[in-house]
Amino acid sequence: MSTATSTRELAHPTRDEIRLEGVLHALSDPMRLLIVREMAVAESDLACSYFTLPVTKSTTTHHFRVLRESGVIRQAYRGTAKLNGLRREDLDALFPGLIDRVLEAAALEADRLGTDV
Repeated sequence: MSTATSTRELAHPTRDEIRLEGVLHALSDPMRLLIVREMAVAESDLACSYFTLPVTKSTTTHHFRVLRESGVIRQAYRGTAKLNGLRREDLDALFPGLIDRVLEAAALEADRLGTDV
């Protein structure tokens, strides 16, 4: 895994380091899937504070870390905000159609259950 060179730079896996089992694990949690669903429709990167999750701040931080370390999202500091974006290009290159199918299935499930999660 690539390493961060400062405390303000976060380590991300390179495209070649992203593994299917890590992506599937990251997407298997309802909170992480909700985060990814919101990022997928956003027109720009979103700050962590944008997301209102029914979990503690430390648990939210954990979810973002799992998504970043699996290669599903990228995170970067801009000033004091940590911005988050879906690594769609990398994921589509490695696993064509996977993210679209997962997002479609999640939307169908949310409609069926009448929930956002």
